[in-house]
Amino acid sequence: MFLAHRVPYPPDRGDKMRSFHILRHLAGLAPVHLATFADDDADIAHADALRPMLRTMHVEKRTRSTAMAAMRALPRGRPISVEAFASRTMQSAVDTILASGSIDAIFVFSGQMAQFVPPFAGRFVMDFVDVDSAKFAAYADAAPRPLRWLHAREARLLARYERDVAERADLSLFVSAQEAAAFRGARGLDGGSVATLENGIDLAYYDPAGAFDPPALAGEAGGPLIVFTGQMNYRPNIDAAAGFARDILPVIRARHPGARFAIVGRKPDAALSRLDGRGGVIVTGAVADVRGWIAAADVVVAPLSIARGIQNKVLEGMAMARPVVATPAAFEGIDAVPGRDLIVAPIDAMAAAIGDLLGRPDRAAAIGRAARALVERRYGWDARLAPLRGMIGRADVPPEGAAA
Repeated sequence: MFLAHRVPYPPDRGDKMRSFHILRHLAGLAPVHLATFADDDADIAHADALRPMLRTMHVEKRTRSTAMAAMRALPRGRPISVEAFASRTMQSAVDTILASGSIDAIFVFSGQMAQFVPPFAGRFVMDFVDVDSAKFAAYADAAPRPLRWLHAREARLLARYERDVAERADLSLFVSAQEAAAFRGARGLDGGSVATLENGIDLAYYDPAGAFDPPALAGEAGGPLIVFTGQMNYRPNIDAAAGFARDILPVIRARHPGARFAIVGRKPDAALSRLDGRGGVIVTGAVADVRGWIAAADVVVAPLSIARGIQNKVLEGMAMARPVVATPAAFEGIDAVPGRDLIVAPIDAMAAAIGDLLGRPDRAAAIGRAARALVERRYGWDARLAPLRGMIGRADVPPEGAAA
């Protein structure tokens, strides 16, 4: 059984990329029963594409708002982000699947879904992906009151919840060795019960030689294009994009007056939407195909101050053979050589690093070529997910459909 906090399709954002490829890999090993939440009606419709690879599927539209979750969680001493996914209907669906007696392993994607796993005789694998409690602790450090108290509370309660879940699970997974080590050290857990399962990249899809349409560029034309991609109602992305437009882009435009900064991604926050058309900023909203924007970029940037795990936006830029400039936080967890495969620069040095690449196109192109070569060697999904067979306890079992 595979539990996911969001329909793992289409693989067009970080969490869905990981969950989709893991689900598809598991479906090649054994029959899979999926229980998942949907954000909206479009998400429910997307789930139909998964049916051919599944034995059964339960999809439930999540309607509880963050405010309602907070009202329920605060007096109960529960993490708000866990209460936001509480559901008797989901629990009933999970219990029904388990009652069939056909489940020998449960794979849980995202910590919020662990609340639905009852005592279980089979193997329980928990994919935390990132240490969410550490993310909220970082929010608390940067937030004004009263949000600081609220984020600190969430960090504290989530840390306790994560430990409780990890003690129940046979194996807890994280997207990078750094995340796994941080969790293991902070929780005092046995090293064998915490492991790393890295993200990969779809090399055939993110191929600079592939067929995709160039973007219809808005605003100023002709100058160099700097691109930042992601889900643009996600707080770390909002802060990164707004900060880049405010503090870094003007410095770059002083040297390269026609430079443009494209903020590419669905559901841009109002603070970002207001920037569209101002001082070389382009805010696209959802795009049909992000590859065209990445391919058109002179530089791809990841100016994140808060980041957990491996940033897919960095791998995508590298796979598309573009020079990437990332902060140390965005670079963490990526096995690459700074200066050869990408540029790593703190926020206060990012303008100079980008300006150098814009003024040295041969070096920018060489970094892009090295980046593509690296992801081809290191980050294909099949290679990254090969350990899954052993992790779910099926190392000695032939794949589904294979000859015994």
